[in-house]
Order: sequence, then C-alpha cells, then structure tokens
Amino acid sequence: MEKELGQEEIDALFKAARSRAAANDSGARVLPWSFSRSGQISNEQLRAISMLNDIFARNLTHHLGAWFRSRVQVSLVSAEQMPFSEFLDRVPELAWVSSVRLEPLHAVAVLEMDLTTAPPMIDLLLGGDGRAGEARELTDIEESILAGIVEAICRELTTAWVPVGLTFLFEKRQMQTQTARLISVSEKTLCLSFELRVSEASGLLNLAFPAVVSNAILRRLGGERARQSRHTGETRDRMRELAGRCRTEAALDLPPVRVPVAELGGLRRGSLVRLNLPATATARLHAGGVSLFEAAPVGRGDRRAAHLIAPGEARS
Repeated sequence: MEKELGQEEIDALFKAARSRAAANDSGARVLPWSFSRSGQISNEQLRAISMLNDIFARNLTHHLGAWFRSRVQVSLVSAEQMPFSEFLDRVPELAWVSSVRLEPLHAVAVLEMDLTTAPPMIDLLLGGDGRAGEARELTDIEESILAGIVEAICRELTTAWVPVGLTFLFEKRQMQTQTARLISVSEKTLCLSFELRVSEASGLLNLAFPAVVSNAILRRLGGERARQSRHTGETRDRMRELAGRCRTEAALDLPPVRVPVAELGGLRRGSLVRLNLPATATARLHAGGVSLFEAAPVGRGDRRAAHLIAPGEARS
C-alpha cells in the first residue's frame, strides 16, 4: 500500500537532510591552492639537496686536485627551481653544454660549464702549469680531454647522489641550438650551480634536472623523513639493546717504562724484570682502544679483575 506524503512532511525530510549535510561538513576546511606550486620543493628539501651537493663539491675538489696536481676549489653556489627557459637564458655564448643520462629514470639532465676554466684544466693534464687563457672554442683534442673531465664529474655525482638512487652517465656535447630539445622550455627544473676554481681561472658549473628528477627526490626525501620520524625511538632502543650485547677488547695496562736492552737480552723463563715503578703506581683500563679509568689489578675468586679508582682521560 503506497503512502502519500503531504507538503509539510516533504519539507521536514529536506530540512533533516540539510541538517545532516551541514553536520558532516562542519569540520571541513577549504584552503586556496595554486597549481603552479605543484611539485614545488620546500626549503627543508632544498637544504637536504644542498647537503648532498656539498658532499659532491668536496669529493670533486679532492678528485680534481689529485688528478691535476694543482689547487682546485669546487663550491655550491645555489640550488633553486626555475623554468628551463630561464636556465637557457643564463647560459653564456661560449659554454660547453652536454647531455647527461639519468638512470634508472631514463631521463636526461643538462650540464653546462663555462669555457673560462677549460684552458687551465687541459693545460694541467698536458703537463703545463695551468695557465689561464681566454674563453674560446676547443679543438678536437681539447674536446676529448674535456669530455674525460665531465665523465669524472658524473662519477662523483653518482657517488654523492647514492641516497637518491641516481646514476649519472655522460652522453655527448650538445650544441646550444639543440639544448632546448632536451627538456621542455616551460618545464620546471631543479638547477644547481657550482663555482669551479682552477689555478687563476674561475667559472660556473651548472646542472639542470627535469621535473621527473625533482619528483623522485621529493618521494625519496619524504620517505626518509617518514621512516626516521616513525622509528626513531624504537630504532634507538633496539640499537642500544644490540650494542649492549657486543663484546669489545679490554686491557689493564701499566704506565710505559724504559728497560735496558742488556737486561732484556738475558731474559730466561722464570726471570724477573724490574720495571722501576712504585708499588702505588696505578694502571689504566682501556676498552676498544680508549682509556676509561685509572685502576688497580686485583683478584676476584679465581679471576683477575680491575678495581676502578678514578675516570681516566678519554684518549686512544
């Protein structure tokens, strides 16, 4: 049997439905959002990226310095996000631009080096004194030498970026007219800038990474922070428990003394060696090569023991 509702009953049902909807939405917050901020790296994440590249700069400084046998200084200047078109606008007319393949992302980054630093590096590798010269186009032999230097730079980048899981592989030099085809000019890129000083010359080494790399960095750094914040207390307790089960070498040592060589030459089994130490001289308890306490040798049952007297200086 069908029941017909009057107008008052229909109005009451609509009023009740609106009340329930208002109650459900009472805790919701609506915030403005700009889609241009999508994928934006935060200041905290930029600091983490800067730490990785500070490691790269130090490693490259040592590697190139040993290779060139000359003073080399590499330092991070900036890490920022910008459209690739803006990166291209900053590339000087005389520059060495190359493509770098990023695995396992199958992406391509752009490496740009000022040619002001190329002559002294090439001169050092050819046995010269690293004399600076004017920026100019390179010969085929100089191109080959500079390509080897860029390969070394890519190896150091791979080592420094191990936490992100990227491998840098040098591809080839690119003409500036072809560079715009490697990454979309409107794409937001992560750009790193390093100052490279060789002998009396200095110039910039710039890297531009496509958005896919920025996204990979965001995921990896976000995952690392989540694991650290979620397991910090638990992991610390577990590490303390495991460390407490470890065994380390310990020794009770008397102070060093001088013994005549002639006396040592006549030693036989059962001989006594005079150490010229007073009976009150204390020994030192070392654990793991670190001096922990001044102590005296004693016995405890049928075992040797050390009676701790005073904290010793923490020295190895």
